[in-house]
Amino acid sequence: MNHEEQPMSQEIHTREPNASSEAATATDAAPRNGKLDGRKKRILLAVLAVIIVGVVGIWRYYSQFASTDDAEIEGYLHPISARVPGYVTRVTVDDTQYVEKGTVLVQLDPTDYQVAVELAKAHLTQAQAEASAALGGVPITSVSTLSQVHSAEADVQGAQAGIVAAEKQFQEAEARLTQTEANNVKIQDDLRRYQQLIGKREISRQEYDRAVAASKSSAAAVVEAQAGVAAADQQVTQARSRLQDAEAELRSAHTRPEQMQVTRAKAQAAAAAVEEAEAELHRAELNLQYTTIIAPAEGIVGKRTAVAGQNVAPGQTLMTIVPTRDIWVTANFKETELKGMRPGQSVKIHVDATDRDYTGKIQGIAGATGVQFSLLPPENATGNYVKVVQRVPVRIVFNPGQDPNHLLRVGLSVEPRVRLH
Repeated sequence: MNHEEQPMSQEIHTREPNASSEAATATDAAPRNGKLDGRKKRILLAVLAVIIVGVVGIWRYYSQFASTDDAEIEGYLHPISARVPGYVTRVTVDDTQYVEKGTVLVQLDPTDYQVAVELAKAHLTQAQAEASAALGGVPITSVSTLSQVHSAEADVQGAQAGIVAAEKQFQEAEARLTQTEANNVKIQDDLRRYQQLIGKREISRQEYDRAVAASKSSAAAVVEAQAGVAAADQQVTQARSRLQDAEAELRSAHTRPEQMQVTRAKAQAAAAAVEEAEAELHRAELNLQYTTIIAPAEGIVGKRTAVAGQNVAPGQTLMTIVPTRDIWVTANFKETELKGMRPGQSVKIHVDATDRDYTGKIQGIAGATGVQFSLLPPENATGNYVKVVQRVPVRIVFNPGQDPNHLLRVGLSVEPRVRLH
């Protein structure tokens, strides 16, 4: 029994050191794992902080811009039409061709209009001859009649001038009368005060006598001024009478040679016929010019329908000139994006067709939303209103000095990006 127990006790003693070493190893590993977990947490927090800072920075950067893909290039299209009817003899351009301002586009047959010009010239020559004959038929006695008319007209002008002068003198006389009456009132008041003072013996008799003399002189001056006003009024009446006489003489001078007035009327009618013939000639020359149809602006030809041998009518569209320089971008931004948008802000314009960026600036913001310009704008007073974010057209112009050989075309889709801050 003892021999069997001894090995077992030895085995137990042998195993006890192994258990203690394992416990020590576990005790050492626990702090190490704790340190690793703390380091990982700090790294994760640092990475998370960097990500948050980056997201905030990116958000702040992109919040300075507003962009939309609801935008396109626009420009005023120039429809080319005939101003006069005619037969097309030549068309010098074709679709997609670039033309300068003043380029000949279509030529109409000018023969009929050249004939019209020659006929108008003949009518003008005939009218000028008739006018010369009418002027030559005026009697020689018209010279004296004209001198009488001129003399009567001069008398009328002189009488009118006399009325002006007489009225001016009348006004001056009235002004003198007003001044004299005011002075007289003052002098009479002074005389009454002197009368009170002389009774109290506060002034000398000599001063009182001077006041009495001044009172009489002032009263006489008033009478004289009144007479001057009456005389001036009489001169005005006489001047008006002379004007009436001069006007009567002028009417008489005009009515004496009735035959001469008839001749003059014929001469005036002939002169009017000359002016009418000149106007007809000018119109015929304009119609001849209109047979050559030129480009009103530079651009690219589109929708050409004119062909040689075609008869065209006034107002008929023959082709369209699409501008390449006077173009802009209409961008329909949401109403929520207009808070920081102002005219003059810089814009980067990305053109999908060329995959290029251009610079521009905001020229203006429309006065109403896009739906207000539609044929049937919505009516929100029906009771079932649903709020919809509206879009407002914003006009953006390209900055000058960019590529003159650009491929920008009206109607192309673009993506403008406005820098708000």
